[in-house]
Amino acid sequence: MEKATDHAHRLQTIANTRNFCIIAHIDHGKTTLSDRLLEMTKTIESRVLEEQQLDAMDLERERGITIRMHPVTLRYPALDGEIYRLNLIDTPGHVDFSYEVSRSLAACEGALLIIDAAQGIEAQTLANYHLALEHKLTIIPVINKIDLPAADPERVMAEIEELLVIERSECILASAKNGIGIENILEAIVARIPAPQGHTDLVRGLVFNAQFDPYRGVVSYVRVVDGAIESGTKFMSMAHERVYECTEVGLFAPQMRPTKRLSIGDVGYVIANVKSLGDIDVGDTITAANNPAHVALPGYRKAVPMVFCGLYPNEGAAYDALRDALEKLKLNDAALVFEPETSIALGFGFRCGFLGLLHMEIVQERLERDYTLDLIATSPSVVFRVTRTDGTVELVDNPSKLPPANLIAQLEEPYVKATIISPPDYVGAILEIIQVRRGALLNMEYLHDGRVILSYEMPLIEVIVDLFDQLK
Repeated sequence: MEKATDHAHRLQTIANTRNFCIIAHIDHGKTTLSDRLLEMTKTIESRVLEEQQLDAMDLERERGITIRMHPVTLRYPALDGEIYRLNLIDTPGHVDFSYEVSRSLAACEGALLIIDAAQGIEAQTLANYHLALEHKLTIIPVINKIDLPAADPERVMAEIEELLVIERSECILASAKNGIGIENILEAIVARIPAPQGHTDLVRGLVFNAQFDPYRGVVSYVRVVDGAIESGTKFMSMAHERVYECTEVGLFAPQMRPTKRLSIGDVGYVIANVKSLGDIDVGDTITAANNPAHVALPGYRKAVPMVFCGLYPNEGAAYDALRDALEKLKLNDAALVFEPETSIALGFGFRCGFLGLLHMEIVQERLERDYTLDLIATSPSVVFRVTRTDGTVELVDNPSKLPPANLIAQLEEPYVKATIISPPDYVGAILEIIQVRRGALLNMEYLHDGRVILSYEMPLIEVIVDLFDQLK
């Protein structure tokens, strides 16, 4: 009888679980909204709530940006009388961290799409919207900052209808700063986002992030898709086929809080004496060791680095420390790639690949701060594909490795599709800047509010140097 009651309670918990993330263009108010949700659900009392509560890194607070995803479990007594468990994953907004966004989306059933009431839809809003559609998520549009003097919610709703093809009646008007519309957002999460679905007869969990704890080893952030993961049981990593004993499972509140088990739909952490950094990868599936699943969960598309630079320790003796630091950093930043290289001038170091310039800057700063390293970075470059006269093809990420011109049959470079949304006054200057940088105009489209969307094809090397500074 006790077992039947326990089973019914577990099914009720799954039915009352909602997994969602917050996505937006940079600086549209995601982190402020996260703070208000934590406050409204009393996950953190307002007297101890700090600004940017989920931005745990000093770098995130200083720059006012989110760099890493941050999961947290909220307990919300809804207006229908039920108590819901809401698993929120706060995500970065900058394009360089879109890989983090795609990982969070894979762990959710729904997404809050935040749009600034004054700025309207911007480039990263569109990119994140299409990412959420790819993952078949329920999207709830939230028009934030309606208290600003320049706010124009009517115009933004018209843009949402025109560009995102979402009914204006689905939009929620809010001001995260002043706490307006927060209850409507929570009720929409409960009503519109579906409860997680899963099988109880097998165990599968998606490792969507990880971090290294010097005392406890690798802490895996897991979204349980099927079955339950309990403390004391053995599980297997499907990618490496290694078995571990689970020593602790728990939820984020937002600090790690141990619990007995993680069930279907739960987003939490698993600790299992995993000491080696390469033993569990982000995107891996964990399953029960005694009854393993046959099919792994879909992982993640491999992140393709776009910008490369050399990182060298100022003192040669710090080479091993730099390698260890890069390995630990790669654990929760799967988009970072590196390989050893030697320079005549700088000695031993690493050739590192990044998603963009901000990503490069943040990684360098994290290495210097968190691991007390003194680093020299070489000028950023991209990968060129060289077809030699004998038909062989090689990838070159360092100009010094280019073969002599008489041995090159064909030289190819990466191109990007760039979308620029601008007020009409700046179109002439933008056309001029992009033309100098070998950009080809694909399309020019006027929005109903007068703004212009310019679509370009241009070489990546022209984008990474100082294009953004010039546009701004």
